[in-house]
Amino acid sequence: MTRENLLFAIIGILLGFIVGFMFASSMSQKGAMPQMTAGSQALPAAHPPVGAQNNPDPQAMRAEVTASIEKARNEPKNFEAQIKAAELYYQIQRYDQSIEYLLKANQIQPTDYRTVTLLGMVNLDAGHFETAEKWYRAAMKMQSDDVMVLAGLAAATLQKGDVKAAEDAIAKLEKVAPNSEDLPQFRDKLASLKAGN
Repeated sequence: MTRENLLFAIIGILLGFIVGFMFASSMSQKGAMPQMTAGSQALPAAHPPVGAQNNPDPQAMRAEVTASIEKARNEPKNFEAQIKAAELYYQIQRYDQSIEYLLKANQIQPTDYRTVTLLGMVNLDAGHFETAEKWYRAAMKMQSDDVMVLAGLAAATLQKGDVKAAEDAIAKLEKVAPNSEDLPQFRDKLASLKAGN
């Protein structure tokens, strides 16, 4: 498969997921949209149809996705372009490609907190638990009380099977967010890990 064919295949997959998501979103919004009553004011004649923004043109979507990925490739020093490409790949669960662009973004702006936390999250979703733990710990050095980062760190250490690190991460999460919905699950998993050792 040539590089161009691969790019079109990736774009096709991205477009399929995006169009499917937007279709599902527009269907759910139509169901929730209130009906106009007879006493409601009519829209002006030149007003675009209501809901038109929920029905994107697939060709325009494909062009936008292609342009975003090409921009990230052609402008390796463009932080926003790298983030956009990473987000597109993450949406279709192409985690390794998402990580590739996030790493480029991190090289451009190493102190960007959002990029560091995203590297933790995407690595966790990809099953790279040690790497996820590394990025979550880096994020904690920037901001030690982010509940999402603490929960991600606890999940990564539990998935690795590191009882001591999991205990520490859960203790930090308990201190910052004692009512976190994740805590019971983390405690159960930690108890199972301890029982298995």
